[in-house]
Amino acid sequence: MLQLSHKKLDVYQIALKLVKEVYQLTNTFPTEERYTLVSQLRRAAISVCSNIAEGSARASKLEKKRFYEISRSSIVEVDTQIEISMIIDYLTTNQITELEQYLESTFRMLSKMISNLETATITK
Repeated sequence: MLQLSHKKLDVYQIALKLVKEVYQLTNTFPTEERYTLVSQLRRAAISVCSNIAEGSARASKLEKKRFYEISRSSIVEVDTQIEISMIIDYLTTNQITELEQYLESTFRMLSKMISNLETATITK
């Protein structure tokens, strides 16, 4: 694998843990959800990592910001789908404790990164 700078970012490392947790949790979902909620949740979680990586590789601050915003939006998508999973009794509050921490940390870190890029773009 390539030794790229995004792999050293704390936010990327936490996002990877988020993906793993989503995969583990969705393994318990009913088989009929394989191509609906399970697929959507997994793709959204993967999108978080992928957009952090792609944003990190971009040269312009505006492009970096755009990919980090997409990543943050994917976190919101995962959060919404987890909430739906709880409403339909696929998950319980006890099962998502670790996932919630990953969601909150990643959202907070990305928000700070976006804010820093906005400040850098304005002052430039």
